Amino acid sequence: MIAHVFLALLSAMPLSPFAEATQQAYAQQDAERLRGLLEEASSRADSLLVRYRLYPLTEEAAVLNGIPSSLPDDGSAREYALLSGLWAYRAGEASLFSAIRYGRRSTNLLEEAKARGPNAPFVLLVEGQSLLFRPSIAGKDPAAAAERFARLAKHASDTGADGISKTEAQVWQCLALNEAGHAGEAQTLKAQLQRQALAPLYQQFLEDPPDV
Repeated sequence: MIAHVFLALLSAMPLSPFAEATQQAYAQQDAERLRGLLEEASSRADSLLVRYRLYPLTEEAAVLNGIPSSLPDDGSAREYALLSGLWAYRAGEASLFSAIRYGRRSTNLLEEAKARGPNAPFVLLVEGQSLLFRPSIAGKDPAAAAERFARLAKHASDTGADGISKTEAQVWQCLALNEAGHAGEAQTLKAQLQRQALAPLYQQFLEDPPDV
């Protein structure tokens, strides 16, 4: 229990300039910069973070090569959440049989992440995305996803120093609200966001949302 509390505290702390650089490259849709950061990654945590950001921009299978099926006992909530997200990406590209197996693995990893730090930023992000994108038969719940993203927005920094910016959290919240049928709230938040100078990816998300 003490070890899990300590890991949760670590996962909530500001990370490093590496995390901020990764978040900014993702927001700018700069895949080449992310590839460079992947080569520079000096830790398991940094490697998982860059892969999590690079894959949705490129959908290159090689980005997911070699990801572990689990983590040792010292794995943080952030690492478990990121690995859960990576296995969810693999499930989305796999055959039906493999997709079921990978999806179950992703869910188990996310549960471990939540046990270690339910309010850790990447736990909230990955859980929200999971609730938004999973099939209805598997528990899709955009209203719950919007709640996770709203909670994330309260803790995320403006600069993305912990690897997630407040703007990103609010963009995801807007998408989830719209999917949940709360069009008025979604439109209000969208208008608020569009008064800012948004990074290209976030502007694209608002103008042409991903299929959920």
